[in-house]
Amino acid sequence: MGIVTFNEELHCPVSAKRMFHALFEDDHNLIPKIMPNVKSVDFISGDGSPGSINQVNFVDGHPVKFVKHRLDKRDAANYECNYTVIESDTFGDKVECVANEVKFEDAPDGGCICKIKSCVHPKGDAVLDEEHLKAGHGGYMAKYKAVTDYLVANPDVYA
Repeated sequence: MGIVTFNEELHCPVSAKRMFHALFEDDHNLIPKIMPNVKSVDFISGDGSPGSINQVNFVDGHPVKFVKHRLDKRDAANYECNYTVIESDTFGDKVECVANEVKFEDAPDGGCICKIKSCVHPKGDAVLDEEHLKAGHGGYMAKYKAVTDYLVANPDVYA
């Protein structure tokens, strides 16, 4: 089976600057505070610049124990970020990695449009089942929603 690609476009009532900052510059501090299923976000290597690897650790009892991300590119001036999910206890023998490209664009209403492209790379000839793919996507959407809700409720954060 080849690479499976997803493209998504989401509207958000928060500016591109604030969303980008929350999701890609301060996520290691913010996410554990606003998502009860996340225990911590720790840097495994690097300082948050491209090439850095962080690990999201989930609370006991959560179906996912950890997810490791490698930051490939971050362009704060254009609100663009590329990162790769390089390891997770959910990958098993089916997924090699998930490469993501995210771009925020300001919208006329003061919010923004978030464009996401995710490419799931299978291991060898592994066949990726739809449930596995939906579960990974659901995790990202939960994070996006939690950050959006938090920023709407706290308009001075990252202003």
